[in-house]
Amino acid sequence: MAAVTKSMINPSAAATLQITLPLKRFMLIEQCPPQWHALDLYLFREADVVFYVGQSALAFERVWEHLRRGFRGGSLVGRFILCNWPTSLSYDIELISSHAEQFATMGYQRLAAEGYLIQRFAPCFNEALNKQPTPLPQRYALPNAKLRCSRNLNQLIREADRAVQADERRLWLKEG
Repeated sequence: MAAVTKSMINPSAAATLQITLPLKRFMLIEQCPPQWHALDLYLFREADVVFYVGQSALAFERVWEHLRRGFRGGSLVGRFILCNWPTSLSYDIELISSHAEQFATMGYQRLAAEGYLIQRFAPCFNEALNKQPTPLPQRYALPNAKLRCSRNLNQLIREADRAVQADERRLWLKEG
């Protein structure tokens, strides 16, 4: 389930909105929910390995753009996701607002917040603002590896849906 934090009591607290969800759940959301429109920073990661940090006026749409452009090699992180399919379904997507309190010292500037996150996490695929990118652990296929998945985005979305349903069945059986 997605970890969502926000305060509905104080409208200014909406700036602290941050969402983390597995790629398989992200892929099932066709349209950006209105409450996510303030999210302008994003991370691709698995546990303690951050693959990429980015910023965009609408992070949700930019993450989708990376996934779509990965097929043609137009996005390094998108291609990486596809080369590591289906394992990558469990990678996390984090969407964050540059107006979160952690970015106050940067004046809530989106580019400054992105730079801070890049310096903090040293992502594998960010080269700009990243003096020493984290080496990609050997357990991952490189972005130039052969694709391990269908070249049809709708097929990948169906696979994500089946993975989510399987997770829900396992959870239901544990609780039952």
